[in-house]
Amino acid sequence: MTTLPHLRVPRAPQDWDRQADPATWAWDSVPALPPFTLADGSRLANQPTTTRVCCDLQALYVRFDCDDTDIWGTYTQRDDPIYDEEVVEIFLAPGEAQPVHYYEFEISPNGVLFDARIYNPTSERAELEVDENWDCPGIRWRVTRNDVANLWAAIVVIPWMAVAPPGELPPTWRANFYRIERPRRASPEFSCWSPTMTEPPDFHKPAYFGVLELGPVSMALREGEEE
Repeated sequence: MTTLPHLRVPRAPQDWDRQADPATWAWDSVPALPPFTLADGSRLANQPTTTRVCCDLQALYVRFDCDDTDIWGTYTQRDDPIYDEEVVEIFLAPGEAQPVHYYEFEISPNGVLFDARIYNPTSERAELEVDENWDCPGIRWRVTRNDVANLWAAIVVIPWMAVAPPGELPPTWRANFYRIERPRRASPEFSCWSPTMTEPPDFHKPAYFGVLELGPVSMALREGEEE
């Protein structure tokens, strides 16, 4: 078992206008995660993904910036099987333990969202249950793309109230961040923050989810801080 990555999630900038388009926020002030590695852990991805993560008392904020020499997609409706094309993905679960239940969020370059609740008791595909009928309450997402510059970006705002258990917000979460890159005239790349050490690639390996430490946000809740 490799060492899992840990992220002490920074506080979202206070000067962001939470009602504005998330693409207009000053994301450069949020530190980037290390470059994504292929799912088998062998090397960095050829087409890089820059991922930024932050939070406040209301939500988790994630942005992916993708270098992509062949941006494409055909699906247009929510919960279409966009994982068969090009996507970025977030898997998220409260608590420190290896999760059996977790949430899955995907976004395509066309701005299509796939969101689901997952039951994965054995980490084997045959036992995996996907509840595609679940729609995350209050989620926001935004995609921008520049095909000329070979760039696209996806932003996801996940409200804590939609994914956290009742009561105090857990200070620790398990998560992974992924990208499926499928150039039409080259081999696909399956890359991620925390490699799942699988070949063929399989992202549904919760033992390899990294660790998010909310730190100041959970402390603020315990102290009764308001934003």
